[in-house]
Parts: sequence; structure tokens; C-alpha cells
Amino acid sequence: MKKYLTWICMLACIFGLTACGSEKEMTDYEQYKVSLATDKAVNSVIPLLNSLMSEDAEGILDEYTMEEIEYQMQQVGNQLGIDFQVDGYGFYTAVESFQSARDTVGAIQGTGETEAVIDGNQIIVDVEVTGEKKNATAEIIFSNDQFLVLESAALNPEKEMGELMGDAALNTLIGMGTVFVVLILISGIISCFKIIPTLQKKAEAKKAAGAKAEESAGTAVALEQAPAQQEAAEDDLELAAVIAAAVAAYEGAGSADGYVVRSIRRRM
Repeated sequence: MKKYLTWICMLACIFGLTACGSEKEMTDYEQYKVSLATDKAVNSVIPLLNSLMSEDAEGILDEYTMEEIEYQMQQVGNQLGIDFQVDGYGFYTAVESFQSARDTVGAIQGTGETEAVIDGNQIIVDVEVTGEKKNATAEIIFSNDQFLVLESAALNPEKEMGELMGDAALNTLIGMGTVFVVLILISGIISCFKIIPTLQKKAEAKKAAGAKAEESAGTAVALEQAPAQQEAAEDDLELAAVIAAAVAAYEGAGSADGYVVRSIRRRM
């Protein structure tokens, strides 16, 4: 019985992992939005951003607010006969990204394969771009709704094998360097464990020496005060005898034995 239960659990785990790895199928409406977003990216967004890659277009959006950019792009869409809505800041950064890639990619001469996915509230469209100097990939992001608002875009030049190998080597060096630094720090911390007991002993010895010095100082003060206290007590006894004799003489008594001085108050 246990054997059968084990097999059932294994099969359940396998089917569960298979389900996790499978992609969720898109509905007809989602496929329609993805197709529309892909068409808008290839035929509207990339050509427009390509036209703004020239040196003459640098800073062309600096004089507009984000709301004005959104309005202007909507007017451009109306002139082209398409629904072209953009996020002002997203379009501004998209223009900057395409302009920064101008020296590396050059002017866009054509587009190739496309790939679009739905990621939560966004539709991400990747378009292969043929550049005058170097090929690149344009990433166009739309809102996942009926308006397909352009939220951002970027032009990423493709890296050659040498560049990829260089990046891989750099990442390896950074990773190994980080590991060595952490190991050195751990080694330093462990070595400190040997010093801590010594420091604790020194602190305890210093504390004990201070306590002994305070005790010696207190003993010395007590010894210095003892003669003075003894002398004061003797003075008090002599004074008491004199007072008792004076009282006895005043009373006409022959002796001061019956008189006791209980306290003496000195007036300043």
C-alpha cells in the first residue's frame, strides 16, 4: 500500500511541475490586443521614433510638458488616421533611448521578427531592427487595455560575441571578487574571536585595579580621620567633666559623681 502511495505522490509532483512550466493560453481578445499592439509597434511607433533619431530632433520635446506631449501625439495619430495615445514621460524617455542609440545603430532601415507577450497590466512587444551600422532590438511596451497606451520604448543594440564574452568575464570577476572579499571579512571576524578574550581580561584587570585603588584610598582616609575622631572624643570627655564639676559647684555638692552630661551642643 505504501508503495502505491509513493508512486501516486511522485506522479502528482511530476504533473504539478508540468503544469507550472506550461504557458497560459491567451483568449481570443488577448490575441487580438497582442496582434494590434504588434502592428502599432511596427507600423507606427518605430517609424515615428526613427524620424526623431536625427540630430535635428534633439531637444525637440524639452519645451513641452508631459501633458502637451500626450496631446501632440494624439493629434499626430489623428492626422495618420490611427488611435495613438502615449504616456508623456514614457514617450519622452523613448525618444531619448532611440537618440542615444543613434551613434551605435544608425538609422533604422527595416524591421524583422516580432515577439509579443502579456505581462500583467502591460503588453511587451520585441521587434528585431536592422540598423544602418548595427542591428538592435526595439522593446515597445503598451498598456494592457483597449486603449493600448504607449508607456515606454527602448532601442537596445545587439552585442557581438566578443562583447558578450567580455561581459561574461567581467561578471565572473565581479562575482569571484565579491566572494573573496566576503571570505576575507569572515576570516577577519573569526581572527577577532582570539583577541576578544584578551581584551576582556585586560578590562577586568583594569576594573579590579580601580576597585582596589578605591578601597585603598578609602582605608587611607579612614586612617587619617581616626586620630582626629579620637581626639574629638577625648575633648568631649574633658568638656563633660568640666561641665559636671561646674554644675556640682553651683549646686553646692561636694562631688560631681551624681551628674551625667548626656550631650554637648557646640554653638558656632
